[in-house]
Amino acid sequence: MTLEALNEFVRDMRTALELFPESGKLSLSDGQIAQFAQFYEDMLEKNQVMNLTGITERREVIVKHYIDSLLPACLLPDFPKPGTRLLDLGSGAGFPGIPLAIAFPALHLTLMDSLNKRIVYLTDEIVKLGLQNHTEALHARAEELARQAGQREAYDYCSSRAVARLAVLSEYCLPFVKVGGLMLAYKAGEIEEELSEAQFAIKKLGGKTDQVVSFSLPDDAGKRSLVVIRKIKETPRIYPRKAGMPTKAKSNVGRSVLF
Repeated sequence: MTLEALNEFVRDMRTALELFPESGKLSLSDGQIAQFAQFYEDMLEKNQVMNLTGITERREVIVKHYIDSLLPACLLPDFPKPGTRLLDLGSGAGFPGIPLAIAFPALHLTLMDSLNKRIVYLTDEIVKLGLQNHTEALHARAEELARQAGQREAYDYCSSRAVARLAVLSEYCLPFVKVGGLMLAYKAGEIEEELSEAQFAIKKLGGKTDQVVSFSLPDDAGKRSLVVIRKIKETPRIYPRKAGMPTKAKSNVGRSVLF
């Protein structure tokens, strides 16, 4: 990336952050924004041979991927606590995991995806961006990883963005979260019905809806919600079930899926 292109990226990102009032809680150095710029450039290059994202225009990536990924830090008063662990489940192109890793070097992150070629890409990016001291990428399925020693109920946070409906997502995420920890579900559009349908599953899995924060992204980029679920008791050992089971039922939600 040329110096001129980097300066334009820094300007665009700082301008976009100023349009989102809650971002005042973030403190990003020019060096960190340069890491975001490098990640953007690398993503565009890799996107030519791998389907990572349909959003490629610089400003859109900043608003719809970067700022969106950093929402917990903007909306939750004590996120993240230093030295805590976060699992980004279904990390895909690296959202929200990579932006969180750039912004919070004291947060220990594990990016998990079931597609190995994405994990190879993310592992390369972690090294290129100098994040390897606190970030790793794992090739695994949630249904299998959650049964491994050192993984089940081992994380302070589990995040997931655009992976599944909330009832199904809870079965994937909550087994990884410590009692007292938080599941962070990134959602777009209207979520009232989906949230209501998920309550039985959330309770059965040991969780409780702590809060739902809704807001609009800058540039009229749409409505977003961050669903925060607190883990209040251990998840029954039978969850998550084997691959395919959480989404097998017709409705994908509520009692018919889980129980």
